[in-house]
Amino acid sequence: MALSPEQTRCNYQSDVEQPATYEMSRIKPVIQPFAGRIGGNQEIVLDRSDPQNADLLKKIPDAAPLMSFRDGTDLRGFWDLDLWKFGFIEMIGVFSTTTFLGPLFGGISNWFFLTLFIFSFSNVSGSHLNPTISVATFFARLISFPRMVIYVLCQTLGGALAGFILRKAYGARDFTCGGCAVELSDVPVDEAFLLEFIFTLILIFLSFGVGLDPRQGKIYGAALSPFLVGMVLGTLSWGSAFVRTGFAGASMNPARCFGVYVATSFPTYHWIHWVGPVVASVAHGVVYYVVPPWGH
Repeated sequence: MALSPEQTRCNYQSDVEQPATYEMSRIKPVIQPFAGRIGGNQEIVLDRSDPQNADLLKKIPDAAPLMSFRDGTDLRGFWDLDLWKFGFIEMIGVFSTTTFLGPLFGGISNWFFLTLFIFSFSNVSGSHLNPTISVATFFARLISFPRMVIYVLCQTLGGALAGFILRKAYGARDFTCGGCAVELSDVPVDEAFLLEFIFTLILIFLSFGVGLDPRQGKIYGAALSPFLVGMVLGTLSWGSAFVRTGFAGASMNPARCFGVYVATSFPTYHWIHWVGPVVASVAHGVVYYVVPPWGH
């Protein structure tokens, strides 16, 4: 017996559309709550005062902001396989965003590449892509100590791998890179350290302001903040290259300069690219503690 068009339509919906909808309803995106996520303005976090979140916060203490010192330094996080997976993503991000261009093209590439990688990796690792951000979020009590160590280790490894490939591609070790070169005859090392500290501190304050402030999420949302964070890095990378003769710009990313030095050689001033961001992170952490964005 022939079926009417209406019966055919009903059978088709029953056989195709309903099973597809049923299967799709069982698939959910995996997004772990994380207070230190760049670009999310702390939208995907837990309420630490809610008793229902207690068990998850024991496993992921940085799923909510303002951790206690005890929770933030819980070393059991080193045995969390997910953190190492996220660290691997950070390594890929640093490896892919490490640029060795001049200030103009380097600033532009930093802007666009960082923006795109934040969009790509924010829901996975939080898209720090820079030891400076990882250390700064730790002192702001937004990430745990194990996560910070794992991220910084993997980010540095990503920079080193990029340096090895650069050396092979360049075919020599005698080259310099903007943000990682200082002419000591023109700029004493203490002044170079001060410049690195100032620009890194600006980077941290602006990145937190546009990418980690929960109050900004209601103003422009999470979609615009990765673009603004990329703009911050690109502008500072370009502008810092012209403040002083002999100073090739602020690094603001220790992993990037570490990769450059692996490809060339370690100069006597290489420590400023690590100490400057750490000191800037501590200074910002003090301000963040005094004027936190969250109220009790």
